[in-house]
Amino acid sequence: MAAVESGFPNVQPEASEALEIEVKTDGAENVPKDEPGVSSSQWVVSIREKLEQVRRDTAEPKWERLSIYWIPQFLKDGEDKAYVPQIVSLGPYHNGKEHLRPMDWHKLRCLRCLLKRSNQQISVYLDSVKEVEEIARACYEGTISMSSNDFVEMLVLDGCFVIELIQGVAKGFNVLGYLPTDPIFSMWGSMLKVQIKRDMIMLENQIPLFILKRLLSLQHDNPIDEQYMASLVLKFFDFHGQGGPSSSSQCELHCLEVIWRAFLPSSLEGEGAKGWSQNRQQLIPCVTELQEAGIKFRTDARNLGDIRFKSEDGILEIPSLVIHEGTRSLFLNLMAFEKSHFGCGNHVTSYVIFMHNLMNSPEDVQYLCSHDIIKHCLMSNAEVANLFNRLCQEVALDMEDSYLLNLSAEVYVYRLRKNISWKAVLIQKWNSWSAILKNKYFDNPWSIISFIAALVLLVLTFIQSFYAVYGYYRLHS
Repeated sequence: MAAVESGFPNVQPEASEALEIEVKTDGAENVPKDEPGVSSSQWVVSIREKLEQVRRDTAEPKWERLSIYWIPQFLKDGEDKAYVPQIVSLGPYHNGKEHLRPMDWHKLRCLRCLLKRSNQQISVYLDSVKEVEEIARACYEGTISMSSNDFVEMLVLDGCFVIELIQGVAKGFNVLGYLPTDPIFSMWGSMLKVQIKRDMIMLENQIPLFILKRLLSLQHDNPIDEQYMASLVLKFFDFHGQGGPSSSSQCELHCLEVIWRAFLPSSLEGEGAKGWSQNRQQLIPCVTELQEAGIKFRTDARNLGDIRFKSEDGILEIPSLVIHEGTRSLFLNLMAFEKSHFGCGNHVTSYVIFMHNLMNSPEDVQYLCSHDIIKHCLMSNAEVANLFNRLCQEVALDMEDSYLLNLSAEVYVYRLRKNISWKAVLIQKWNSWSAILKNKYFDNPWSIISFIAALVLLVLTFIQSFYAVYGYYRLHS
């Protein structure tokens, strides 16, 4: 297993800086003695070397290309299976782990088939990746303590494995030369293939997309652009019917980030309504309450984050979301990516909270299913509601930073107007009835007495009828 050392490049001393350290005990008896064999000058030199390393690291910042992160332990909180690969390792973080080694043989088998099909030598791939090794290393957090050859070999093996899978789904594995009964490279469904897909969306288990693009270009003997690469990734993860990358001109970072882009709204005009939020995370009520306010629901085929409210018609448009057994892990890794990557925003986190607030009960989920907004293969609608509830338990997000804030405000105003209009109708009706009673029945004292007498007679008649029916059922019971 490859060892990874994490660094914290926060200090930027100049090369000429001197570090003066003076040890004083002031007569204290509890000050521990220096370690045997380590002089004060050696200690100072050791710290100077560490600071010099930090200076070199910060002189050429490595985090500018950083995009593949370790998941912080506080986020995992017993959820290791949602973040740690169970079948296949991709990249250096989990490379060589005992329970992932069986898949390494399939990686070699995949590479052999690929080279045979393209009639190329392995040296072509190794040399090409070797040219960008340093750029690839900079994509990973911390220092990767793998030798140059081992690191490049890992990228070629893992990268070819990934592109062979995504090409197989797009073109057909039989076209690539695999048998229909192949346990990995075939179209037949299996739990193994589901788990491989789940492992491939984990933040700690990524290959830089420019490496995948480079390897695929070598196979085709033709440059591959980001748009084509992203479309293959989305089709493999079954996102081709759920919207596409909202900004195809930007260079995607890795497979998880390609999926993240599929959630982005095509326009971020909804941001910026600061100071409106009061209830945090509870700005949008559940489906049942929205229905009571006369709000209708409709789906469409835009990006998943493109939620829109048409206030003139009272229609809330929400793109269709397919939910399966891997959805929880997908959302957790997407939200972890947003927390880790600088300037990433919180669009997926905002989306998850929004959907959670909509689905307060199984009945809410059922209504969204009936309108094709939610499609799921879980055991029950209650399980869907529980999934989003669990996702939001540890989410910390100020909804003033949500891109859905303006939309939530529009829904709130719409409901408020509806409530006011209903109250106005009731008040108007009451005033109308009062005027009729006053003008028609209460215009003189005798009319008032007649009305009261009729009301008393009606009440007495009701009581008499009730006891007659009650006595009958009591005798025959």
